[in-house]
Amino acid sequence: MYAWIWRKLPFDGLLGKLATSLVLVAGVLTLLWFVVFPWAEPLLPFDDVQVTQDGGVPGGGPAPVDDPGMVGRTPDPRESGLGEHDLPYSTETNNPHPR
Repeated sequence: MYAWIWRKLPFDGLLGKLATSLVLVAGVLTLLWFVVFPWAEPLLPFDDVQVTQDGGVPGGGPAPVDDPGMVGRTPDPRESGLGEHDLPYSTETNNPHPR
């Protein structure tokens, strides 16, 4: 197939065919960049981001909890035994905490 395309390109010689193929590739890329991609961008979901404060589904209630005593209230990080500014993980290594 590529040999057939190479034979059908106008101009004789290697330089003429290379120049023609570069012009064709540049034209296709320009068409994609300025026409096709701007047309397709609104159809793509890359910037359809929804952030929720509860951690639940947008418009839904808070995320489910395992502890029945926690239903209806936000967990307090100070109740876990950590200080207000203590982190429950190491910031010096990338290893998970052993359990």
